[in-house]
Amino acid sequence: MTNKSIVGVLLGGKTLVAGRVKNGIIESSITKRIDNNAIEEKIISEIINIINEVINEDVEGIGIGVPSLVDVVKGIAYQVEKIPSWKEVHIKDILENKFKLKVYVNNDANCFAVGEKYFGIAQDFENIVGLILDSGVGAGVVFRGHLYSGTNCGAGEFGYLLYKNHNFEYYCGEGYFEEKYGLTSDVLYERALQKDKIALAIYEHYGCDVGNLIKAIMFTTNPEIIVIGGSISKAFSFFEGEMNKVINTFTYPHILKKLKIIKSENKDIAILGAVALFYDAQNMTMKKY
Repeated sequence: MTNKSIVGVLLGGKTLVAGRVKNGIIESSITKRIDNNAIEEKIISEIINIINEVINEDVEGIGIGVPSLVDVVKGIAYQVEKIPSWKEVHIKDILENKFKLKVYVNNDANCFAVGEKYFGIAQDFENIVGLILDSGVGAGVVFRGHLYSGTNCGAGEFGYLLYKNHNFEYYCGEGYFEEKYGLTSDVLYERALQKDKIALAIYEHYGCDVGNLIKAIMFTTNPEIIVIGGSISKAFSFFEGEMNKVINTFTYPHILKKLKIIKSENKDIAILGAVALFYDAQNMTMKKY
């Protein structure tokens, strides 16, 4: 492991976050709004500028998370979510040429999972799923202590598994609240805090869907721990009970006994997850040689 600093960057649909991290401590960080409809070069310029604001001579490498499929070897981001101009961006080559440092690129959900492994509540586990409940459903898989991205960075796309009349993403993402009940996720949460019976009932129904999603994850990956993050996770206490009722019907009780399901509490996981890409890549190199 390195004693030098690493820069972590997370590109969101409308935000850009960057930070400099040393030994798990964020030394400097910044968040900026971006125009997600800007041309490719403009957003690349924004990324370079925000890195320049946190980088110093102690920095050894850069990790960047993007909401898209990624060629993790070449560091190419494809069809970035909510950024129309980013069809095929060779972000690794661009940043390595600019900063003369090693750059690692991966999907934002994978960053979340590996961030919890290196800096969060999953540090003591080897087989981890980081589950993001947000505008959609994202997930990252850590297998035997290291991030598993799959051949095309497509591992962990549990949201696209068929469920009911659509898929898990349809029923477990924020859009379902508005389409089904005419409520935004934020309004629903505020009403639940006020003990509104309708809001609480909606979350109970939602918990059933999330429970079935977790059962699908258990069948496909059999993790030791599932860490739940994303904007909807703030309502975890409202849907946890019904979620667990469904999970407790899992076919193999002895597997269920070994599983932990925990809500992420790390407010800095966006930066730390991107930084963790560097740590994980270095560990993989050490294990190979």
